[in-house]
Amino acid sequence: MGATAGRWWAPGRVNLIGEHTDYNDGYVLPLALPLGMTCTAKPRTDGVVRLASRQVRDQSIDTRVETIVAGGWSELPAWTHYPLGVLAEFDRRGHPVTGVELDLDGTVPVGAGLSSSAALSCAVALALRDLFAPTVTDTDIIDIARAAENDYAGVPTGTLDQSAAMLCTAGHLLFLDTRTGAFEQIPFDLDAFDLALLVLDTGSPHRLLDGEYARRRAECAAAAAQLNVASLRDVTSPTAADRLTDPLLRRRARHVITENARVLRIAEQLRSGADPRAIGPLLTEGHASLRDDFEVSAPRLDLAVDAALAAGAYGARLTGGGFGGSVIALVDRDRIGAVLSGVREAFAANGFESPRNFTVTPSAGAHRIRSAKSTAS
Repeated sequence: MGATAGRWWAPGRVNLIGEHTDYNDGYVLPLALPLGMTCTAKPRTDGVVRLASRQVRDQSIDTRVETIVAGGWSELPAWTHYPLGVLAEFDRRGHPVTGVELDLDGTVPVGAGLSSSAALSCAVALALRDLFAPTVTDTDIIDIARAAENDYAGVPTGTLDQSAAMLCTAGHLLFLDTRTGAFEQIPFDLDAFDLALLVLDTGSPHRLLDGEYARRRAECAAAAAQLNVASLRDVTSPTAADRLTDPLLRRRARHVITENARVLRIAEQLRSGADPRAIGPLLTEGHASLRDDFEVSAPRLDLAVDAALAAGAYGARLTGGGFGGSVIALVDRDRIGAVLSGVREAFAANGFESPRNFTVTPSAGAHRIRSAKSTAS
């Protein structure tokens, strides 16, 4: 057994650009939020697993390790599948847990498309690593957390969210090649340019469990197979998608191909020290692609993007998997109020409640935050 009881934290994320590219072996450019998920954990030696969440106070779980690893997790409430999936994966990979108490809490809005689930899985995985399996690497944790999401929670994501939670650093974007795992920290200092990245949580629920996300992944795989490549990452010319006879697959492939190109262009511009205002049109172009070619937007997302642009944003787009959630907008710092007013007026005119909003700066990745002498409760 490794460390003693303590508290571990992992951040949510905003993806600046690079949506639905990660499971296509492509490129992504996320940043970590100052909002995250906390896991207070205490090891046990009697095989008991106690799980509680401050967000779901009426569903505390008291079970046993052997029950979880035998598949008993599937009979428990859906929110538990993430942390219990992490525990089951540790055992499956040869890192048995002798029992543990986990108390979860968080500040990432659930359903906002800001990756609260990956933050939760990574915080739990980091705790279990430090308590029971200190040889497990950060790369291992990324894959364990991905497996929890894919195989236990039933959402076939790539590794974007888990990589952001584990690898992001304060003040930087994470430029990640999801095929090779190679990554680079790119400085992203908006204050130096009097800019802000505004997040608008539209209140349109972000749901990936209804089959649409899995359908998009299957469509991308079908497009790659018809183009005779291992993944759409291997196609660099948008015109190559014209070889697809199915118009739906053609649109799906075109989004992934052009989105990878947008990630590379933005990474190069920011790497060279360009004024971030220059990336605004590429952000907006990415939203149009997600809306029209990948068809993962939603009315409130489109409304927020259009209103932010009309009020002076340099660029705006949905962030995350889509089907609801949040929009990001790149704005002058002294125009935040004007942009928010424009969005609120547009939402009111359409009968929607005003989006929750906050500005973000790139924050640190997952870490242990302090020792805890008391028992998790």
